[in-house]
Amino acid sequence: MSKLNTVAMLSPVLVFCLSEAASGQMQERSEIAPAYQWRLEDLYPSDEAWEQAKEVLAARLGQIEQYRGKLNDAATLLACLELDSDISKAFGRLYSYASMKSDQDTRVSRYLATRQTVEQIMTEYSSRASYIEPEIVALDATAIERFIAAEPPLAVYRMYLMDILRRKAHKLSEKEEKILAETSLMAGGPRSIYSIFSNAEMPYPQIVLSDGTKATLNKAGYARHRSSTVRADREAVFESFWTAINQFRQTFGVQLYSHLQAHAFTMRTRNYESCLRQALDRNNIPTEVYHSLIDNVRANLDTFHRYLHLKRRMLGVETLKYSDLYAPVVKDVDLKYSFDEAKDLVLDAVKPLGPDYAGVVEKAFNERWIDVYPTPGKRSGAYSSGNAYDVHPYILLNYNGQFDDVSTLAHELGHTMHSYYSNKNQPFPLADYSIFVAEVASTFNEALLIHKMLNDIQNDDVRLSLLMNHLDGIKGTVFRQTQFAEFELRMHERVERREPVTGDTLTELYGGILKDYYGHEKGVCHIDDLYTVEWAYIPHFYYNFYVYQYSTSFTAATALAEEVFSGVDGAVERYLDFISAGGSDYPVEILKQAGVDMTTSGPFEKTMLAMNRTMDEIETILARQGK
Repeated sequence: MSKLNTVAMLSPVLVFCLSEAASGQMQERSEIAPAYQWRLEDLYPSDEAWEQAKEVLAARLGQIEQYRGKLNDAATLLACLELDSDISKAFGRLYSYASMKSDQDTRVSRYLATRQTVEQIMTEYSSRASYIEPEIVALDATAIERFIAAEPPLAVYRMYLMDILRRKAHKLSEKEEKILAETSLMAGGPRSIYSIFSNAEMPYPQIVLSDGTKATLNKAGYARHRSSTVRADREAVFESFWTAINQFRQTFGVQLYSHLQAHAFTMRTRNYESCLRQALDRNNIPTEVYHSLIDNVRANLDTFHRYLHLKRRMLGVETLKYSDLYAPVVKDVDLKYSFDEAKDLVLDAVKPLGPDYAGVVEKAFNERWIDVYPTPGKRSGAYSSGNAYDVHPYILLNYNGQFDDVSTLAHELGHTMHSYYSNKNQPFPLADYSIFVAEVASTFNEALLIHKMLNDIQNDDVRLSLLMNHLDGIKGTVFRQTQFAEFELRMHERVERREPVTGDTLTELYGGILKDYYGHEKGVCHIDDLYTVEWAYIPHFYYNFYVYQYSTSFTAATALAEEVFSGVDGAVERYLDFISAGGSDYPVEILKQAGVDMTTSGPFEKTMLAMNRTMDEIETILARQGK
């Protein structure tokens, strides 16, 4: 029942800071003003205080064993679950501090060791508590309801208890559950290796751009320079970066294969028919939702190709190349914002959700919930973490001053508000919302931002830039993430069939899907064979069937946002109820209560309508400009 599995939610956008864009040099952390650094003292006043809290918690782990063999009694079951909940909550706070300290500078081994220490303690606790679910499985629904009648505080655990019974066929004996708990650290090894290697130790290349600038193509440098306005520079960036990645494709392949094998091991051990079924079963998501997403996207590739044709037309190139996809399509429009300007934009954008919502967003800025700029060794990308139930959420950014960065800020604040409202309105056992709905709030916030920008700006060129940025978001979130989801499904299927999986086979598999989606054979977008190693660059593959939820969440968010923008009665209230629901019901049901049925194609169809409507406006503006 632990909330500990709420991991940091990675944004698909990897960005660089404004100061680097201006000076070519990344600032040291000591040079960043405190106002732009997160205040981890809200968790613990010092490393020493964290150590003390860790020791106190470690000393409590054995307490959970006093209830072993006694959960067939209502009072004992309640006492056990309350202790488990209390320990899990404490772990969430400990882990938040340790992981964020490490993410500040991945080069500092002391903080890496700190995170590993708490992970080891968490594993020990999981092993000690491994008897809980097998003993609950021995009960039945009638007994559970009888226990709740006898001990009313147990009602807060009803969802957890009934869900265990739902998955009864996949629960193991106490001894077997203990063994599985002990394997968790090993199972997380490939992801940890990938993170350290790709963020801190990978020998990324350097190139000289057409203006004489030397550029280091680490993840952040690649993300920055791939959007160059100079086509030759874009091609050089792609060639150099992917050549470097390709040199390690077998290493990345072994890492990912090991990760997949861990999934296959637990699938077989728990008697699931597939890794997909196991991953989705935790939140009671029908596998049809996953398959329908892929089918819907493939059925609408013509719409995606319409976007790519628009991209080619606006870039003025005869053949669209994969290296062109991040290039700005409107000349002389370079939307840049200081972080303080971004703050004001986001605060204005969220006003439709009411003063309470906007007030909490302002607190996030003023009370230092956000770590803004990149510094040497800092983890790339962006995330929001709401693991510390009794403290506010935190946000990690790598702010670069582009409009994409403003959008990323809005995105992560969406996660943060989801965590804040869920933690505020739900007791700890029900506060942890499902990953399936995690990206809805973030994408909803992005929709608020683009809506505000398009309402305020009438200049044709700026509107074109914003509209294309919006389409780029749909491309990156709906089509690209579904492309990832299909690849993730296919490589799991290979492992399930016990077929070999290497860097070469993964490159071949990914390349085929990539070329299908982008219409390579139809002449829509040319994909160089070198770029088919892109799978090795994607951190999301080290999470268990995570990426599809970007796509499903985007379509759900689109449906919800359309109602708010249209002024539908009760739309705002339903949305706030949604982000306040936490894990009080299954995610598909929570979305249904908000007015979105993800078991139908309706939300996806609304997204395609919105996408085509946006492309219609772009074509109207281009025609008006004679282009």
